[in-house]
Amino acid sequence: MPTLLGVIGMVALCLWGRSYFAPVDVAPRDLGVNSKHTARTAAITGSTSAALIPLPGVSANTPVPPMPGDWSCFRGPDRSNVAPPGAVVANTADGIQPAWQVGVGEGYAAPCIKDGRVFLLDHDSSTEQDVLRCFALADGHEVWRTGYSANIKRNHGVSRTIPATDGKSVVALGPKCVVLCVDTETGKPKWQLDLVEKFGVTVPEWYAGECLLIDDGKVIIATGGSSLFIALDLETGKVAWQTPNPKGWAMTHSSICPVTIGTEKTYVYCFNSGVAGISAKDGHFLWDTDKWTVNTATVPTPVPVGDGRIFLSGGYNAGSLFIRVTQNGPTWSVKEEQRLGPEVFGSDQQTPILFQNHLYGVRPGGELVCLDLNGKQCWTSGTGGRFGTGPYLIADGKMVLLNDQGTMTLVAINDQSYKPLGSKPVLKGPEAWGPISIAGDRVIVRDANTMACLKMVKT
Repeated sequence: MPTLLGVIGMVALCLWGRSYFAPVDVAPRDLGVNSKHTARTAAITGSTSAALIPLPGVSANTPVPPMPGDWSCFRGPDRSNVAPPGAVVANTADGIQPAWQVGVGEGYAAPCIKDGRVFLLDHDSSTEQDVLRCFALADGHEVWRTGYSANIKRNHGVSRTIPATDGKSVVALGPKCVVLCVDTETGKPKWQLDLVEKFGVTVPEWYAGECLLIDDGKVIIATGGSSLFIALDLETGKVAWQTPNPKGWAMTHSSICPVTIGTEKTYVYCFNSGVAGISAKDGHFLWDTDKWTVNTATVPTPVPVGDGRIFLSGGYNAGSLFIRVTQNGPTWSVKEEQRLGPEVFGSDQQTPILFQNHLYGVRPGGELVCLDLNGKQCWTSGTGGRFGTGPYLIADGKMVLLNDQGTMTLVAINDQSYKPLGSKPVLKGPEAWGPISIAGDRVIVRDANTMACLKMVKT
């Protein structure tokens, strides 16, 4: 009898283990569109070319109320994840108030914001399309939607990227590396480019995560494949320049960071086999190093910390690294300065923030950490303040953080101690991983299936 009971117990434990660790199949959302949605036609669903998708009851001339604030690309207009002046954050959690929310396709993509418009690259599994969507920041109504056929199986969600806009055009990178550019007011497609077909790009595991950069009228992309980097004319999609890729480095989930070294403006990116920098003028190669790679997935973006120094971080036990890039005439060199173990600082998904000569970020284990620029820990949030792999930004003298399950925490910024100002659930979860966007007094967050806009009120 004891033997029989033991066998039954082991079988029960195995069945429990299978149910606990099996992936949850989240039912697809219909993105807030009813059964009369006219996009569900063979003409659009079967097209690989982008087309406007009619929205029931929405006129192409529907006005969009103007709203202050600018979060025009990944990590904000200057790619620092520090909001420009004019952004408003509540002083306590009581000042975090719901404004509107919409259903979105499963994923972690987040929006950019400009001129009262919110742009999101989404995926509609019911029509098998990538869809670039525009919402009014004021009330959340959908202004237009443009899509193209994209048969994609969910793999820890689908969408991961953030569009970029100059106010006239908005451009986004789809999960399978299709670039789409449309008119911001109408959603009318301007051009479309498949990076796999054109440049031999390898789609990263878990799909594309690179967030495009608009600079000087060009779309800058770290492609890998036949070219290391490319620049496309924003209005036409034509190739302006290409950087050779003799080592065959490939695209990751990281994004390009503009870094000025001396008097030279450069673009820096973490590829699968190292880090490279090129000239922003014409894309010619300047330097690379294979001293920094991350096993499994490279996600955080390089952070320039001044005087040619760049801070790199990653997950999967990678920790972090300070490098210094110097120029001596035509010669560029890279020096490995200091490595930090993951117990000091690393990051699975989010990119740390440089603010007032200190670095702020969430390390493996979920603790918020403040470091000086020598890698010394100034403070940590401790076991009482854990944020998982959720996003964060700095605005209005405060840090705004979201944990995995959608609870928002406000923290007073200083380099002496951790000073939380309160927490409040703002999403149901799970996986509230999409980067936070802010414009004026509006903050936009998302979890796996919902995007929500919050109003920040000073109390």
